[in-house]
Parts: sequence; C-alpha cells; structure tokens
Amino acid sequence: MKTKSLGFIGGGRITRIFLQAFVNKKAIFESISVFDSNPETLQELKQKFPFIQVLASAPDAAKKDVVFLALHPPVIMEMLEKIKAEITDQTLFISLAPKITIAKMAAVLPSNQIVRLIPNATSVINHGYNPVSFAPEMSEIQKWYILEMLNLLGYTFEAAEEKLEAYALLSAMLPTYFWFQWHELEKIGAQMGLSEAECRESIYETLNASLNTMYHAGMKPEEVMNLIPVKPIGENEDQIKEIYQEKLTGLYQKIKP
Repeated sequence: MKTKSLGFIGGGRITRIFLQAFVNKKAIFESISVFDSNPETLQELKQKFPFIQVLASAPDAAKKDVVFLALHPPVIMEMLEKIKAEITDQTLFISLAPKITIAKMAAVLPSNQIVRLIPNATSVINHGYNPVSFAPEMSEIQKWYILEMLNLLGYTFEAAEEKLEAYALLSAMLPTYFWFQWHELEKIGAQMGLSEAECRESIYETLNASLNTMYHAGMKPEEVMNLIPVKPIGENEDQIKEIYQEKLTGLYQKIKP
C-alpha cells in the first residue's frame, strides 16, 4: 500500500484511538498531522505520539492526501466552508461523524472522493467494527485503498449510508451500555472475596461464552434466556428494556440525517 500523508481535523478521543491503532500495527505513512482548536489538546497528543506534526490551522490539515474530519456534527458544515479551498479532486476525505451525509458534504467540497466512517472505540486495540460508506463516484481502487488502511483499526466493511446511524448506536456506542456494569460486577466480586484477577477472568470468559451461546448455539433467544432458572435482576428487566427503548430510539432520532 503506497504511503500517503494523513491530516486530522480534530484531536480528540477518536483521533487518539486511530493513532494508537496505527502504532499497534506499526503502520507507516508519509506523515501524520493534526489540527485542533485547543492548544492543550495538541500538546497532550504530541506528548503521547511524538511522531505527529501539529498544525496551526484546519486548512493546513486539509492539504494532506487523506483528510479525517474528527468533529461533532454541529460544527462540520462551518468547518467545510473553512477548508474547501484546500480540498482537491485528489483528496480522500473521511468524515467520522453521524448525521451529515455525503451528499451534504459534496455540495460544499470540490472532491468526489468523500467517505463516511462510524468509528469504534475498540479500534484502540485494533478490534473495531467499523462500517464505511463511499461517495458514488469513488473508484474501486480508491475504495480498496481506504478499506486497506482502515482495516488497521479492525474489521471495516462497506455499508449503505442510510444504515450508518443505526450502526452508531449498535456498534460505536454499544460498549458504553455495558462497560460500567462489568466494572461494578468486578467490585461486587471483590466484596465477595475474589481477587481482581479472578473477577476479571470470570467476567471475561463468561461474557465470551454467553455471546457465543446467544448467537452460535442454534437456539432461539427465548431458549437461551431460559437456560438459567435464577434471574437475580429479572424483576427489573422491563425497566431496563424501557430505558433502552427510550434513550436509544430518542438518540437515533437526533443523529439521523
């Protein structure tokens, strides 16, 4: 894969995740540059990843071969106006945000090589599950290059653009529904006399087995959920389901185009 220069507009969480994934895989690029409006964010990023170049402006980052837009939806259209003069028909432009469609970005940018990716925090260990959509005009060779590069983050696959916001909720945000619960169970296990290592191994191994049972045992969901007769929080299941329905469907309505 021919190396290219990468420019990140936004130096927050997802940029840190991408950089760590590249480091884990010992990926080599011509250069990696980052702009962020917060100098402290750039300083912290440079300390952690000394190989990056920090830039003084977003247009400077937009001059690179591959440009990652790592900003929240409300500020994207304003940023596109600021950088459009630096974008060419050769620029590979990758937005990492929900809501703002390829067509909407294409109405501002001169490039037809626009990509949308819903990134995943688990890319920090190169195990992301990352759906990506391409502008209709993109060539197969450019798609191949993008997928090859993004596979450094984990499993990256082409998806219909209208499904990206659903993937944002069912993949990108999904760990947040469970991480705090697993951590709380570790604390409860410690109160019961297990060591930290024993708690972690028990939860990790059982979760893996539970996922495989639900999705690979060839059983109906109702049959799987009936395998264990005692359900300590069974009386709260309806309340939990209601929270999921209310919070997730409500958020979906906010982030969909």
